[in-house]
Amino acid sequence: MSGNLAPDSRSGVNNSGMDKPALMGILNITPDSFYAESRYSLDDALTEARSMIQSGATWLDIGGESTRPGAEIISIDKEIERVIPVIRAIHNKYPEILISVDTRNHQVARLAIENGAKMVNDVSGLRDQKMVDLVLETGCIVCIMHMQGEPGSMQEQPLYDDVVEEVARYLESKAADLVERGHSKDKIIIDPGIGFGKNHQHNIALMRAISRFKASGYDLLWGISRKSVIGQLTGKSTAEERLAGTLGSSIFAALNGVDILRVHDVDEHNDMLNVYQALVG
Repeated sequence: MSGNLAPDSRSGVNNSGMDKPALMGILNITPDSFYAESRYSLDDALTEARSMIQSGATWLDIGGESTRPGAEIISIDKEIERVIPVIRAIHNKYPEILISVDTRNHQVARLAIENGAKMVNDVSGLRDQKMVDLVLETGCIVCIMHMQGEPGSMQEQPLYDDVVEEVARYLESKAADLVERGHSKDKIIIDPGIGFGKNHQHNIALMRAISRFKASGYDLLWGISRKSVIGQLTGKSTAEERLAGTLGSSIFAALNGVDILRVHDVDEHNDMLNVYQALVG
């Protein structure tokens, strides 16, 4: 795993043969994220940030616009109002933590970087040339996620001929363009976008195809925490019931070489990975 993405002191390489993935804690500064327990105000976000850091988070991913299926678009000003004070406060209090801003908007990304964020997590997959330009200008770490369609309508009728190859080629093309233009490969992460313009069969195919995405040579982020695909696999209808299923998907991801787990429940994931390594090692 690239040192830029998960410092050696956090990566947890051991004799079991499994590198411990970096844990990215989710902080949604929104009133409508699909998992209610992940919605935070400024004061709550600082408290939760401290808890996640103490529990083993390497990254905190901070977002101000819900991108759940059917979500409404908010204004740039509203997104800035939500996330920038939180990013600034966390960076000032915990300068050692790596902050990611979850945004599709280059204006928000620029302000986030200026206030301490190290990574842009773009769920739209760098569709906006101005976001590409910002990444190249600042040299920041970037996570390129695949999404078919837009959040408001992406789940209405997702369609692929070969979901794994189409998603992989899209991500590799976007990443290669950055590298060709001078961006460091070590600062690029890819994310297949489970649940973003995919049906259940698409999601399962992508979850089983970790080796295909790792073959690209880029670090891989896994963002499945408490999502509907877990509910469909377990029969649990609400996000609040999906922790155990999420942990099952996360250990599978870790065993297959995923580099970063983006999760709501940092402490539980850290315990799971530590116990596994102690038993196997």
